[in-house]
Order: sequence, then C-alpha cells, then structure tokens
Amino acid sequence: MIEKIKSLAKSYAPEFIDVRHHLHAHPELSYHEFETSKFVQDKLKEIGIPFEIKAATGVVGLIKGKNPDKRIVALRADMDALPIKEANDVPYKSTKDGVMHACGHDVHTSCLLGAAKILSEIKDEFEGTVKLIFQPGEEKNPGGASLMIKEGVLENPTPQAIFGLHVNPQLESGKLSFRPGKAMASADELYFTIKSKGGHAATPQNTADTILIASQLVVALQQIISRNKNPFSPSVLSITSIQGGSTTNVIPSEVKMMGTFRALDEEWRFKAHELIKKISTELVHSMNAEIDVHIDVGYPAVQNDEKLYLLAREKAEVYMGKDNIEETEIRMGSEDFGYYSQLIPGCFYRLGTGNIKKGITSGVHTPTFNIDENAIEIGMGIMAWLGSSLNFS
Repeated sequence: MIEKIKSLAKSYAPEFIDVRHHLHAHPELSYHEFETSKFVQDKLKEIGIPFEIKAATGVVGLIKGKNPDKRIVALRADMDALPIKEANDVPYKSTKDGVMHACGHDVHTSCLLGAAKILSEIKDEFEGTVKLIFQPGEEKNPGGASLMIKEGVLENPTPQAIFGLHVNPQLESGKLSFRPGKAMASADELYFTIKSKGGHAATPQNTADTILIASQLVVALQQIISRNKNPFSPSVLSITSIQGGSTTNVIPSEVKMMGTFRALDEEWRFKAHELIKKISTELVHSMNAEIDVHIDVGYPAVQNDEKLYLLAREKAEVYMGKDNIEETEIRMGSEDFGYYSQLIPGCFYRLGTGNIKKGITSGVHTPTFNIDENAIEIGMGIMAWLGSSLNFS
C-alpha cells in the first residue's frame, strides 16, 4: 500500500499545487472562511466524500475503509489566513489587500484534500475510518478547534487518534519532524488599563503618573518569570503595547497595556495568572492609581501523546527514510490543536517547506513567507499513510 500511496501522491501533486495556488490567492480571515469552506466542500463532492458543516465554516468528511469501526483516525487542517499584506511577487499572490496565507494554512488544507483523494481511492485496501477535519479560526481566540469540539467533531465516531501537520520553513523540503510530549506553549492575552487623576506634566506631584506606573509595571511583571517560575519549565511574558498620552505637557489619566503569556505547564499557567493580577494590582494601588486587569485565556499547550508519537515516527521513517525524519524543538508559539490533544491522543508534526538554494527561507507570519511546493506531494502522502496504516492494537 505504501508504494501505491507514493505513486498517487506523485501523480496528484500538480493538481493540489494548483489547489494551493487558488487558496493562496483567495485568503480569508479567521471565522470568515466562507469561500474557502465552499471550495473544500466542492472538492469533497468531486472526490465523492460525504461531509457535514460545523462551526459555520468548518467541514468534516468521513472516508470508510474495510471494517470501518475497527479504528478511527482523524486528520486535521486549518483554513484561515492572517491580516498581513503580501510582499511576494508570484502569479498566485493574494488578491485581497492586507490578507495573506502567511502561516501556511493554504498548504495544510491542500495537503489534506490531496490525502482525501488518495484515501478515497484506496479505501478498499485499509481497515477503519478516516475523519477529515477542515477547521476555521486557528489564528484567533477562542480557536476554531474549541468551537468544532463543542459541536461534536470528536464524536460520532470518536477518533482514537488525531494528527495535525504544520509547515516549517526552517526545515528543508523533503523532511518531517516529530516531538513527544510537550511540543508547543499555551497562549493567553493580557490586557491592563491603568487609571488615575491626570494633570499638567509640570506638576506631577498633583497626579498619579500613569506613564511612570506603566513603566514600573512592565519591569515588575518580569519577576513572575525570573523569580516564581521553575527554571526548567519554559515560560514567556511579553508586554507588546503601551498606549497613553497625546502631547508633551499632559500626564494622561489612562494608559493601556497589552501582551502575551506563554507556558508549557498548565498548573504553572494558572498560578501565573493569579500572580499577574496580584502584582499588577498591588503595585498600581501603592502608587495611588487604579487598574483593570483582564486575562483572555487562550489555547492550551500542545501535548503529543508518547505512544502515538512513536507509532507515527516509525511509520514516517518507513515512508520517508530515517535520514529525513528529525526531532522538533519545543516552541513557545501556540496552536489550538492543543484542545484536541487534551481530549484524545494527538500528534502534531512539522512538514519541511524551506529551500535555501531557491531562497525560500522566510518565516511564518511574514509578508514574504512562501514554500517549496515539492512539499505538497510529501504532505499529502504522509497524511494518507498515517491515516491508513496505523495499528492501535
């Protein structure tokens, strides 16, 4: 079966490179993937795969092989784009100003559609059912995965395992990478509003200086990482915006700050939330001002199941050769795939899409992100292979 999958992936790759070009040229922001969803639905109809709609734009298809209840495997791809203006000069450049597939979700969707076509063709040669999950809203809270789960994407039937693929431009095309256990961080959004009696900048003694308070708060919050966190458990707290004041001679009555908090340990994550509230409130009150603190709890950490990782890596080595399989480093970036991996065994892995010789090196979330499209053949093939070959007994 492996040789047949490889042959079909090679044969179908040009078709799904064209699919990627279409998706890349027509990006849509999180929770607005209506045309993308319609495109995916039309492709599944063309292949002959039944599907249903969840979370407004999500699409869930089922491919039933022999003995469909014997094992259930889910394959997931995300569909949304980012609010970035594309700087690439390519024929399939984004046609929507300020919107771009800068994180490779067009690649993920194309690979899953390609895998779906392969799996549909070989469904009489494997046992079990493959659930195809095309998910909206990965880039924005509350995360499309959480909405899909609420609408029953992990039920009827319930997968025994779920796989997610993500592009990696720092990994050369032709390679994959896997990691057991903790793989990506949780992500929470931090919002602070400091309020006081403003006043003339020449008479600060008559005010509580919100600019000064904000400056001290930025420094004080770093104590949460440097003096409260276990040094062997990575965590990040970054203040990314301070907004206040509009002229040189007025101390503003309000300053807003926002930032992000990342962690790999869920217990520490929520302990840190309490510390953030406590330190910010006590510091600001000590300086005669008031503060509102809001923490928008986002995606949980991605935890790859150890047993599933071993099974998947072994299968990948058979498909690709051991020399083309690497270990993914821990990342403090986040992924709403973590919602799935909290509930069922999950494995989130990386598809190499870079090519130094071709100058394809730009990172994700940049205006010049692009891929070596030879990766499409590998991505759709490995998805089909993992979906059809794993044995959980």
